[in-house]
Amino acid sequence: MFGLELSMIWAVLIAVAVFLYVALDGFDLGVGILFPFAKDARERDHMQAAIAPVWDGNETWLVLGGGGLFAAFPKAYAALMPALYAPIILMLLALIFRGVAFEFRHHGRGRGKAFWTAAFAGGSLVAAIAQGFVLGAFIQGVNIVDGQFAGGTLDWLTPFSILVAASLVAGYALLGGCWLVFKTEGELYERARKWVTQLAVLTALAMGAVSIATLGVDPRVTARWGFTMTSIDWGSFIKLAPLPIAAVAICFALWRRWKGAPHILPYLLAVGLFLIGYLGLAVSLWPYIVPFAMTPADAAAADNALELMLWGAIPMLPIILGYTAYVYWIFRAKVDDDAAYH
Repeated sequence: MFGLELSMIWAVLIAVAVFLYVALDGFDLGVGILFPFAKDARERDHMQAAIAPVWDGNETWLVLGGGGLFAAFPKAYAALMPALYAPIILMLLALIFRGVAFEFRHHGRGRGKAFWTAAFAGGSLVAAIAQGFVLGAFIQGVNIVDGQFAGGTLDWLTPFSILVAASLVAGYALLGGCWLVFKTEGELYERARKWVTQLAVLTALAMGAVSIATLGVDPRVTARWGFTMTSIDWGSFIKLAPLPIAAVAICFALWRRWKGAPHILPYLLAVGLFLIGYLGLAVSLWPYIVPFAMTPADAAAADNALELMLWGAIPMLPIILGYTAYVYWIFRAKVDDDAAYH
């Protein structure tokens, strides 16, 4: 029982780390995705300045999530990685290329700056697509025999994973637009508000399509939400109905663009939308950490290893959270008209 509790604690910690990565790095990936829609180079400078103080620190949570999976759930890591090598390598290369482009862009002149601008936008887009492929392949499950991946090299590339990838791009772009509403002013602020309005509709449609498609991934998912081939279990459906209802309400609020609301509100609403999707995913896949083959208890490392790592995580997580919150507080002001990344 104690081992099960430790495995669940680590499953929650890794889930939280992944969500924080999506909520934080998602908006700076989204800003990169929106780069091609900016009016000119100066507007892109302002967009870059809006994420400059925090973008690299946001990726800390990706390292924590991946490292935690490797250390706490080695069996899950060993089963998932061979199935997802291609999109994960693509994601890492895109993130590296994007990081280089971010640092080099403001040094470039003429064609050089244009190249690094395209590299930053392209790296952001490719990283988001690759993450969508990983998520889609994870949801649909991998072929595991005796704890080992037994599928093909391209099993991750399916219509479902393509749909998830496109939806994640829309969602990240929404986060990026909401962040720009919070951090910019003037013409760019107004343009960002329009982007948010458009992306709220697109994201709502994408989430609806993914939600419907997810119901067909496995009969256990379908039954969890109260659906069968011949009837609906209204008791199960009503219990979970608040999640899609809340998602629709948030998308409507983002589309409505109420004037006078705090500028941070759209971003918080967008994070709430991702949280709802995350909770819906957790409900659909519970209790598996590798759908639909391993639970946390099945995949966990030895109890003494989990306990030792937990003693390290207990002091470090508050430090990381505190430092992150401090950085965001220090750089909470809007980007002014003269700002540019230096």
